[in-house]
Amino acid sequence: MVFQATKEDLSDCVELAHLLWPSSDKLALEKELEQLLQDSNAALFIKKDTLNRTIGFAQVQLRSDYVEGTSSSPVGYLEGLYVCEEARRQGLAKRLVTACESWAKVKGCSEFASDCELTNTESYMMHLKLGFNEANRVICFKKDIEDGGE
Repeated sequence: MVFQATKEDLSDCVELAHLLWPSSDKLALEKELEQLLQDSNAALFIKKDTLNRTIGFAQVQLRSDYVEGTSSSPVGYLEGLYVCEEARRQGLAKRLVTACESWAKVKGCSEFASDCELTNTESYMMHLKLGFNEANRVICFKKDIEDGGE
């Protein structure tokens, strides 16, 4: 069964979040997820196996800023989704996302969105399989500017 995470689930969520975002600092992830657990505009959902090990998690938040391809506000936004390798392709991602969508509906959302890197074909295919439609492709740019603006 998928259920909403509590403070007692924080360390398990941090471990899975670090597997999803390995370049992130674990302590920073812990602080962020701890804040999300206290935020009424965010939720973490988890799935445990028969041995009570957390094998999947999803992070959802409400976004009130513009979300690509949507026309309402707020929008439920799937910020992160991770399922352990051994538990994949068994419908767990779908159950986690469904829990996130239900949470977003209760919060007044009529639309649900997500994103992935252009090069992450596994995530792209999973999104399509979960019923998402591609809204747009974006390439982000940046440049360094010198002090003084000259």
